[in-house]
Amino acid sequence: MGVFRGQKMKKELIELWLKVKAIRNRQKDIEKIKSMIKSAEINAQVVKKIRIDENTATLIFREIYESIRQLGDAKWWILGYEPLNHEVSMEVLREFEIKDKIKLNSLERFKKIRNDINYMGFRATIFQAEEILDFWYKCGEEILNILKKEIL
Repeated sequence: MGVFRGQKMKKELIELWLKVKAIRNRQKDIEKIKSMIKSAEINAQVVKKIRIDENTATLIFREIYESIRQLGDAKWWILGYEPLNHEVSMEVLREFEIKDKIKLNSLERFKKIRNDINYMGFRATIFQAEEILDFWYKCGEEILNILKKEIL
């Protein structure tokens, strides 16, 4: 069950994550939030221009993953917390009510692929790069727009 499926669950999970230092209280910083959202958007725009092949797939995957994670970070900052790991950044994204919500189930797998790339020396496949780009088009851009509205 995700972060916001019920007030009791929300409170319990936030308290747990505060206790284990996965998040910490922060004052809502609108300029920082806007900067995170803008960075995620620009990064994704640049990466989308790169032709996908076996040499660029890893770069594309890693950078789109980073943009997705930044959206999760921005949501936590909107809520008044700073995320201290990728797990909580990705988990908060699963709670967005978007058109293709089922695709949010891919986030955990994307996190594993990204960790394999960064820490195990694996290379992303063309298919994986295409898949995370498809996720960005179908989910990331919608989440981006929701976050922009939340900070107005």
